[in-house]
Amino acid sequence: MAIEQFLVRRHINFTRVTHPPFLSCDDANEQLPNLPGARTKNLFIVDKKQQRYFLLVLADHKTLDWSELGKLIGGRLQLASEDQVKEVLKLEPGAVSLLALRNDPGHRITLLVDEDVWSQDAIQCHPLVNTATLVISKSGINKFLSHTGHKPAVITVPERARKPELA
Repeated sequence: MAIEQFLVRRHINFTRVTHPPFLSCDDANEQLPNLPGARTKNLFIVDKKQQRYFLLVLADHKTLDWSELGKLIGGRLQLASEDQVKEVLKLEPGAVSLLALRNDPGHRITLLVDEDVWSQDAIQCHPLVNTATLVISKSGINKFLSHTGHKPAVITVPERARKPELA
């Protein structure tokens, strides 16, 4: 079942915007500057032992401090491989969003959400493809997560210090 049908059948409202595939958050911000909701980047992460999976949804403008995130959740971390994205999330890389939790009935994935994202009234999500964006209200996201059985761990995402720009 397509993710949008899943949402409709559960009375979760959304606004859908179709667009060319985006290769970066900058592309999305350039082409959809007035789209409401938290703008996110979604990282599918695995621990170095390849035993624990995390989906991190963070504000698109943040630069993650990997070492500090590892300390926060207890382990060394890395981005999951393309093969892991395909196997575990059943997605092509570039289409990851919290809606991918629909493909995790065994609850192998821990959802981590940046408090800056969670504090917004709505969140922008890929509908499991990178050629569209859905805007879903926070109550709709909560309803979706209750249907998938995932509970978000809302965290302060540790940011890497930015280097000062040279004059």
